[in-house]
Amino acid sequence: MATIADILAEHKDKEGPLLPVLHDVQKMFGHVSEEAMREIAQALNLTRAEVYGVVSFYHDFRKEVEPRPVLKLCRSEACKARGVEALVPIADNQSRIKVEAIYCLGLCAVGPSAMVGEKVYARLDGAKFKTLLEAM
Repeated sequence: MATIADILAEHKDKEGPLLPVLHDVQKMFGHVSEEAMREIAQALNLTRAEVYGVVSFYHDFRKEVEPRPVLKLCRSEACKARGVEALVPIADNQSRIKVEAIYCLGLCAVGPSAMVGEKVYARLDGAKFKTLLEAM
């Protein structure tokens, strides 16, 4: 298992390494802890406030591990036009799954769409969405 120091070393010669470092830390540990933010800030010669500001601004970064599986449901205008609002009540009844609204997966022509991990699901309707939720 890589450490934060390993991730920082991998990005040390890159220009603007903060976001790639944060993404790798998030991917490796499932969150970006306060301790990780301090270590990243020190290594990149940034203030903790600068690192915290980036972590808190972007919705993909978590400060704590989410124990439940996460489904990201696109709520953009294109997906709204294609019927995502009919899926929202189905998603709202989930307690074992964390359903997050996001605002574009880039699948506008085949919406409504969702993402679990790095896998995307398109052309969702009520039945397909329920099947996806049950499979998580």
